[in-house]
Amino acid sequence: MSTSERMLRLLSLLQTHRYWPGPELSDRLEVSPRTLRRDVDRLRDLGYQVDAVRGAAGGYQLRAGGSLPPLLLEDEEAVAIAVGLRSTATTAVSGVDDWSVQALSKVLSLMPPRLRRQMDAVASQTESPGPWEGAPSFDATVLTTLAQACRDSELLRFDYAAREAEVTHRRVEPLRLVSLGRRWYLVAYDRDRLDWRSFRLDRIADPEPTGQRFRPRDLPAEDALAFVQQGIRRMPQRHAVRARLAMAADDLVPRVGRWGTVTADGDGCVLEMNVDDLDWPLMVLAGSGADFEVESPPELVAKVAEVGARFSRTARS
Repeated sequence: MSTSERMLRLLSLLQTHRYWPGPELSDRLEVSPRTLRRDVDRLRDLGYQVDAVRGAAGGYQLRAGGSLPPLLLEDEEAVAIAVGLRSTATTAVSGVDDWSVQALSKVLSLMPPRLRRQMDAVASQTESPGPWEGAPSFDATVLTTLAQACRDSELLRFDYAAREAEVTHRRVEPLRLVSLGRRWYLVAYDRDRLDWRSFRLDRIADPEPTGQRFRPRDLPAEDALAFVQQGIRRMPQRHAVRARLAMAADDLVPRVGRWGTVTADGDGCVLEMNVDDLDWPLMVLAGSGADFEVESPPELVAKVAEVGARFSRTARS
C-alpha cells in the first residue's frame, strides 16, 4: 500500500468519528506505531483536527464539527463532480437539488477559468428533464443517515410502512443502498424477523442510529442490487404481461433490461413482465419495431387498441 493510499485509508477510518486505539489502527493499516504517528501528523498538516491520547491505552479520534480542509482535485475529477451535481435535478431525494446548487457554486468558485469554461460549455449544450413525475420522494436526511450507518456497520432503528400494512418498528443491520429506476432501497438484515429485507426509502421514517456496531453478515445474493431485483420479481404485481413478438430474442433483451424476461420462440420471442403500470410494456412493444400479439392481460390489449387508434387518426389528419 502506497503512502497516499494509506493516508486515504486512515482518513476513511477516522471519519467514522469513533475512538481508535493506536494498536488497532496500526494493525488495520499494517504499519508500525511510529509510521502511524507520522501519518496522523500529515493529516494535521492538511487541516484535519485529530485528537490523540498518549500512553498504553492511547489512540486517535477525528474531532467533530471542524471546518473542511481544502480539497485537492485533478482537473477531470473537478469536472466530473460538477457534472454530477448538475444531474441531481432528476433525483427523488427532497431538497438535494438545493444542496447541489450550493455545492456546485462552491466547486465552480474553486475552479480555474479554463475549467469553468468547460463547465459552461457542458451546461449550455445540455438539456435534462426535471424530476420524474410520480416518483416517490423522501427526505435527504433519511438518505444520509442510512448511508452513514451502512458505512459504519451501525445498527439502525426506524418506522416502516410496508405495502398495504400498518407501520412497524424495525431494528436492522444496514448493508447497502440501491438506486433502481425511480426508487431507492436499503438492503439490511432484520434483527426481529431474522432474515434479509429490502426497504423502500420513501417508506422509512425517523431512522435513528443506535451506536451499536455489528459484523456484516453474508448476503444471500450476488450483491445488493441483485437482492433487490429478486425481491421485486417475487412481489405480486397488478398485471402479468405476456406478448409474442416477431423478432429475435437477442434484439429485444436490451430494450427490456432487468424489467422482464425474453424467451426465444421459433423465429420470434416471448416477452413476460410483471408490472403495476402498463405504460412501460406498451413502450417496449411500440419501440420494438416488430409485429406483436398481446396474450395477456386484457387491459393491455385494450390499451394497445386505444393508442393504435389514436395514432391512426393522427396519421390520417
